[in-house]
Amino acid sequence: MSGKLFLCPTPIGNLDDITLRTLNVLKSVDLIAAEDTRVSIKLLNHFSIQKPLTSYYEHNKREKGSYLLEKLLNGETIAIITDAGMPGISDPGEDLVRLCIQNGIPVEALPGPCAFATALVASGLPTGRFAFEGFLTTNRKNRLEHLQAICEDTRTLIFYEAPHKLLSTLKDMEQVLGDRSIVLARELTKKYEEYRRTTLSAAIAHYSETPPKGEFVLILQGADAEECRARQMAELPSCEELLRIYAKGDLRAKELTKKVAEELKIPRREVYDTYLKIKETL
Repeated sequence: MSGKLFLCPTPIGNLDDITLRTLNVLKSVDLIAAEDTRVSIKLLNHFSIQKPLTSYYEHNKREKGSYLLEKLLNGETIAIITDAGMPGISDPGEDLVRLCIQNGIPVEALPGPCAFATALVASGLPTGRFAFEGFLTTNRKNRLEHLQAICEDTRTLIFYEAPHKLLSTLKDMEQVLGDRSIVLARELTKKYEEYRRTTLSAAIAHYSETPPKGEFVLILQGADAEECRARQMAELPSCEELLRIYAKGDLRAKELTKKVAEELKIPRREVYDTYLKIKETL
């Protein structure tokens, strides 16, 4: 009989945020897999949890994943924890979950602390629809391409960022996305917790003068829906232009107007009226 994998969220700064359920699971499992054992041992010692501890992080996930899978298949129970927050969010925990599902091993996720959810609900920006983008790559070309791909996303956008990369990330955001509203949340649940509600340009000016400290969650305003629609319409060919393009084929008037109306998402009657005006020149 196979074992079971538990996803155990840990505090993102304040140790009081750990749940009783998480403590009970950590005390009961056969093995705890941690992103950084040096960080996790402090947490475990604080709560007097004495269980075997092994590392599981980005650069050893392949070989260690096989090791953990074998133990699970042999009936052992394993808890996976990250340095802070929910395992599987911007860390290799998702790979271990996938391995377990592929091999029929049950996975149980416990609720608990999560940095991006905490920052989002306190940001003041829309929470109804959002996209979590995680950490942007250190490669600037790829980072700019990532930002370009989401430049017209109207949802609130959420990123994680380290202090040494913050300024370059903010500058790239302003270059690609324009000067939007942003909330920079840092040191969440800790003594120096701070929410800076500002704009990208003002944030760049501030952190150019004041070196950033602590880990950041960036909550960025989504694209303006009306501006996106206007831009998209401006990029579309006109009704007359499309009629002239498609008239070069062998479509009849009815088929031609239907095709153009569907592409431009406008009434077929409007297309047909334009067709009548220019049909002699087609």
